[in-house]
Amino acid sequence: MGCAPPCAGRVCSRAMASKTPVGFIGLGNMGNPMAKNLIKHGYPVIAYDVFPEACKEFQDLGAQVTDSPADVAERADRIITMLPSSPNAIEVYTGANGILKKVKKGSLLIDSSTIDPSVSKELAKAVEKMGAVFMDAPVSGGVGAARAGNLTFMVGGMEQEFDAAKELLICMGSNVVYCGEVGTGQAAKICNNMLLAISMIGTAETMNLGIRLGLDPKLLAKILNMSSGRCWSSDTYNPVPGVMEGVPSANNYQGGFGTTLMAKDLGLAQISATNTKTPVPLGSQAHQIYRMMCAKGYALKDFSAVFQFLREEESL
Repeated sequence: MGCAPPCAGRVCSRAMASKTPVGFIGLGNMGNPMAKNLIKHGYPVIAYDVFPEACKEFQDLGAQVTDSPADVAERADRIITMLPSSPNAIEVYTGANGILKKVKKGSLLIDSSTIDPSVSKELAKAVEKMGAVFMDAPVSGGVGAARAGNLTFMVGGMEQEFDAAKELLICMGSNVVYCGEVGTGQAAKICNNMLLAISMIGTAETMNLGIRLGLDPKLLAKILNMSSGRCWSSDTYNPVPGVMEGVPSANNYQGGFGTTLMAKDLGLAQISATNTKTPVPLGSQAHQIYRMMCAKGYALKDFSAVFQFLREEESL
């Protein structure tokens, strides 16, 4: 995918280099299938993960595996990072063996982690000082969409660099949306996840109430999904075991999007709400519910396990 003229020479040359190596840092639940989709599209991948065992599979697929983020930066001028939290992102970019130790001028660094928008802005400044370009590009869609290559990417950064970023991101997603300056991708993501948490709790409460009123859960889900209460949590990711196949609720809430990560994202939303003096009463309540779930043994279960949690918490 080349650039449509007119465009900056750096962007054009980067886009035309298409199948040059791409660095990928963070090969966890999301990063693993994302990096595999880059390989499927013919990109040589230079990989790093803090857990060496996560890299072995990629060695078998022909990827180069390195010892540090700095080594990735030395070998690739396009790097994607997919990390669990703001501290992890700060360490990978600015740490003793971080990307910025060996980043090349003109490199394109795309962070698909979900982190505090203010951290994205600080990383962008640090990257810019090294003569490179930083874009935040968090994702929506979860592990299933990562495997299928149909994630949604919400991209923040310099608009003239968007095409160069999109060339890579479209290999891993079906929607790549430009949101504005650095940090706006993160803003879109945390707003989406706050709504997702609220709607999942609402769906869980509704299904639980209906079941206790004698309704068959599959029938109730069918009615909700043809009525005004329909939402993604009810029609695509239903939290009640036995209602849908192929979702975490059908597999003892294994896989999917972890409760710990949802609690983290809701915490980011709370910080942003405080900073902007925005009232988010339902977002705050959702945050507390997911924090309680983490404290009561649900940390590693999918966030839809809120259905199970609410059934057990009669006192709520």
